[in-house]
Amino acid sequence: MKRFLRYALVLAVMSTLGLIAADKSPAAADNRIYDQVRMRLANDPDVKGGALDVAVKDGVVTIHGRVDTDKGKKKAEKLAKKVKGVKSVDNEITVGPPQ
Repeated sequence: MKRFLRYALVLAVMSTLGLIAADKSPAAADNRIYDQVRMRLANDPDVKGGALDVAVKDGVVTIHGRVDTDKGKKKAEKLAKKVKGVKSVDNEITVGPPQ
């Protein structure tokens, strides 16, 4: 009986993961893009993206916030454009020291 329950649990988990992976809805695509853009921005030393806000709607990425240099602003846009599924980037980042 325990063996059957383990098998049933494994089967349930695998089918749930399959359904999640198969979700091709626009919202799921936007969520994936959001996660990827946030990760790239946060890991880049020029951008230091922890303080940037990211929004994604139908593959269009909007980035708000502040960076220290013009190079950081350009790099943020470039990083976002490299994410698969991004149609365009609306770069609303301001350059300058924190206020």
